[in-house]
Amino acid sequence: MKKKILKSQRQNLKGRVILLGLTGSIAIYKSCELLRQLKEEGAEVYCLMSFGAQKFISPLTFSALSGNPVALEVWDPNLWKMAHLELADKADLYIIAPASTNCLAKLSCGLCDDIITATASATRAPILLAPAMHEGMWKNPSTQVNVKKLKAFGYTFVGPEYGELLRGTKGWGRLAEPSEIVQAALKLILKS
Repeated sequence: MKKKILKSQRQNLKGRVILLGLTGSIAIYKSCELLRQLKEEGAEVYCLMSFGAQKFISPLTFSALSGNPVALEVWDPNLWKMAHLELADKADLYIIAPASTNCLAKLSCGLCDDIITATASATRAPILLAPAMHEGMWKNPSTQVNVKKLKAFGYTFVGPEYGELLRGTKGWGRLAEPSEIVQAALKLILKS
């Protein structure tokens, strides 16, 4: 059952800095709505995009929606000298939505070869992962081992859900709805 945020609960993220990591998944289109809802809650949102994410949606879209420049690489001279450290230090929460199979694998092994994973490694903020992928990828034994490891490391998961996937198929791997991700974010923020 999906929970809706009551208007009286709005602005629960006021003054909070949230990083929104975006990886290569067709489900990234839902992240535009997620960003809008986080802003409605009063959050200051900074987006980070992997190379794969940029193949689906332009960084300009997320810059326009967030009101902030989008970090695309660790050494981006136009943003910060060391974007992963600057962002990691200011974050109250780091959400990666969609979190691809590749991203989960990298995080579980401690790899830091892009802005998404380097920032995850550097931050002390809680990290919320919202996976999105094809059911075969989600149910793959290596993915399940990676998920177990990440949970043991203290990462929090929301989803994936069962539903319509790419090419008209149905199965597990659908990105959680933006409102569910926001609810999970609120819980993590209130705990920290």
